[in-house]
Amino acid sequence: MSVTRAPLIRAATPADALGIAAVHVQSWRDTYAGLIPADFLDRMTSPEMQAQREVFWTGNIAAGQDAVFVAGDAGQIVAFASAGTSRDHPGFDAELFTLYSLKAAQGAGLGRDLLRQAAQVMQARGAASLALWVLDTNPTRHWYARQGAHECGEKQEGALRELRMGWSDLTPLVGAPT
Repeated sequence: MSVTRAPLIRAATPADALGIAAVHVQSWRDTYAGLIPADFLDRMTSPEMQAQREVFWTGNIAAGQDAVFVAGDAGQIVAFASAGTSRDHPGFDAELFTLYSLKAAQGAGLGRDLLRQAAQVMQARGAASLALWVLDTNPTRHWYARQGAHECGEKQEGALRELRMGWSDLTPLVGAPT
C-alpha cells in the first residue's frame, strides 16, 4: 500500500477502531524491531494484542474523553494520534498518548498535521502545554525536537528508558504552518 494523495484527517469514530488497532500493531513492528526485546515486541504485536487494542480503541473513542484523530487514504486508516489530560507529566496540562503511521504514509507531513490537530484540540480544552514519552533509542524523538519539543525528563522501566518530550507553550505548535 502506498499513499497517493494527501490523506483526510478527521476525528475518529468507534467504527475506526479496527483500522487504528491494525496501524498501532504494524507501527510497533516497524518502529520497535531491534529497539526493544523481541519477545516483548512479539507479545505487543500478536493477533490477541491487536484484538485487545481494537476493544480499547472502540471504548476510548466512544467515551469521548481523549481526542483521537485518524488519517485515511482511499478508505483505509494510515495514521492516527490521540491526546488527553496529562497522566504523569508534572507541569504539563496535556499528553500526546499516541502518534503512529504506517511506513508507506511517512514523510508526507501526516505526523505533523496529526500532532497539530491534537495540540489544537488540547489548547481549545484549556491546555497550555503538552508532553509525551518516547523511547530513548527511537529516532522519532529527533522528529519531535524538530517540531519544537524539548527533552524534559526520563523514566526507566526495566531495560527500557523513555524520555519526556514537551512543549511548555502550545502556541507555536498550534500556529505552525502545515
